[in-house]
Amino acid sequence: MEYNKLVCDMVPGDQVEGCYILKTAQPRTTVSGKPFLNAALADRTGAIEAKVWDYPGPLGQSDEGKVVKVKGSVSEYRGMVQFTVDKIALARPEERGDPGRLVAVAPLDADAVYGKILGLVEELEDGDYRAVCLAMLERYGQALRTIPAAKSVHHSFLSGLLMHTWTMLQAADGLAGLYGDIVDRSLLLAGTLLHDVAKAEEFTFSDLGLVTEYSVKGQLLGHLVMGAQAVAETATKLDIPEEKSVLLQHMLLSHHGQPEFGAAVLPVCPESELLSLIDTMDSRMEIYRETLQEVPAGAFSKRIFALEKRIYHHN
Repeated sequence: MEYNKLVCDMVPGDQVEGCYILKTAQPRTTVSGKPFLNAALADRTGAIEAKVWDYPGPLGQSDEGKVVKVKGSVSEYRGMVQFTVDKIALARPEERGDPGRLVAVAPLDADAVYGKILGLVEELEDGDYRAVCLAMLERYGQALRTIPAAKSVHHSFLSGLLMHTWTMLQAADGLAGLYGDIVDRSLLLAGTLLHDVAKAEEFTFSDLGLVTEYSVKGQLLGHLVMGAQAVAETATKLDIPEEKSVLLQHMLLSHHGQPEFGAAVLPVCPESELLSLIDTMDSRMEIYRETLQEVPAGAFSKRIFALEKRIYHHN
């Protein structure tokens, strides 16, 4: 019996026990009228079809995305590897182990990176923008450390938002120096830090912290508006000058660049223009990074919807 064997390593004949994501769960009935569960189990390496015979429940479609503890055997059916489950139940939190075994996690030290972000915020020259950022981190800091930046497309793994934000902050800091004659560094860095924090309320999340759907509020307002509202509320509580509050709200509302991409308004100052460009740059580079990991050198990828083209992996 092997415990928590990775899906990619499972071969016919294996006896396996462990915790996996219940990717799909569809109650079915055999031709003889007996109930069974047609399912798929997954970890960060892939998924495997699973069958739970003579199973009337209670697990079903509403449990998709949850972590289950299973025991069973691996076989081959019609040329496909399949897992026959003998025992299945929802896993207790203490049984799940390292989330990185089940789902992808950003390739960084989350605590260390968050510490660097705090250090950058604490050194902002403008005390008003610094105060707003620190207050917003009190509200959103834990989510910033852990949640994905998206449901799919880019940075859709645990701590993806942290990775996205930190990369953007480093780019923004460099560009603020390059264009220092027209750019307010504190405004640019504050807007960069806060541009996506309201995704913590825009999304709903699975047991493991991955994005499952958009919340009702997220669908009705979106993270640009929700973030701007949070900035306005925070600035009012801190008695921040109205112009600074409005400028920071503008940064969030315009960071998607164009209305067709979700921007509430167009970026109309150097800082908001840079934020929009940096956001686009980092999201596209992450798409390249994730895609090129799966494409051999010397080959083209499949057409990528978000980029509207295929990309080439050169030597």
